[in-house]
Amino acid sequence: MSKRDWRKLDESDVRVRPGKGTRPRSKRRPEHADASTAMVTGVDRGRWTCAVDGDPARSVTAMRARELGRTPVVVGDSVGLVGDVSGRPDTLARIVRVDERTSVLRRTADDTDPFERVVVANAEQLVIVTALADPQPRTGFIDRCLVACYAGGLEPLLCLTKADLADPAELLAGYADLAVPAVVTRHDEEPDELRARVEGRVSALVGHSGVGKSTLVNRLVPDAALATGVVSAVGKGRHTSVAAVALPLPGDGWVIDTPGIRSFGLAHITPDDIVDSFEEFTAAAEECPSGCGHLGPPEDPDCVLDDVVTEGDAKPERLASLRRLLVSRAGLES
Repeated sequence: MSKRDWRKLDESDVRVRPGKGTRPRSKRRPEHADASTAMVTGVDRGRWTCAVDGDPARSVTAMRARELGRTPVVVGDSVGLVGDVSGRPDTLARIVRVDERTSVLRRTADDTDPFERVVVANAEQLVIVTALADPQPRTGFIDRCLVACYAGGLEPLLCLTKADLADPAELLAGYADLAVPAVVTRHDEEPDELRARVEGRVSALVGHSGVGKSTLVNRLVPDAALATGVVSAVGKGRHTSVAAVALPLPGDGWVIDTPGIRSFGLAHITPDDIVDSFEEFTAAAEECPSGCGHLGPPEDPDCVLDDVVTEGDAKPERLASLRRLLVSRAGLES
């Protein structure tokens, strides 16, 4: 190849490859109008198991599309799928859309943790599983779950297990003024009442380890094959569920089993979020001073919620129940 004289070169002889910053780019993203709708039933190390059209027989493994970035995708989410949605072995679809959620169960690790974790999406009701004995019931935990229910748009259902070991009457009486529906189960009987309340619905189960949550799930979904824990001598159970998973009921509906937890942080919930769930106090709360925690004297001496009771527009028991939830939310009660 002959060597060219550089003095005879002009701009037409120079080729400049454009850099990334000069390439025209469109901000438009594919609409994926033909995406299949699916329900997320499991999450494991960057892969999501999805039921196409909510059909458990059409199970697909998917990854999150790059355009979603770090958009959280949790069990219960309704998503859009593209790619191979056949569910055949070694196939992989892509999640390209996360639909708006109808309800969200959130928690933080503790009351000082600013990081909010979405546990379950789109559940209709939260089944709060509590043992009447072995381990002993913790009303503070129940109250915190109720707060998360009210703030997240779920309906609460209290499920008391091990009724063969203790009488549920006292614990049930403590929630009568909150009008929380409840079912009572025991190990030697089928949970027929609980089964009737979850059938045809999406229900999330939450509870401490050792309360019998996984045992209930095994009875509701015989094919679940979940390990049941053994309660230790000190009254604390082993964790038997390590990740949330949605399981189809034999008839219709889903139960979402969540990992056993020891604390339910509520750093993301404000006192007004709780008051909004008590219709008789909502309007009056707007007249309270800014920053009022609605706990009443001496913490909040100018709180006007007491006036609602004085004027006969609400029962004192309802205000006491509301403030009990506020105390639990504030971390003043375990």
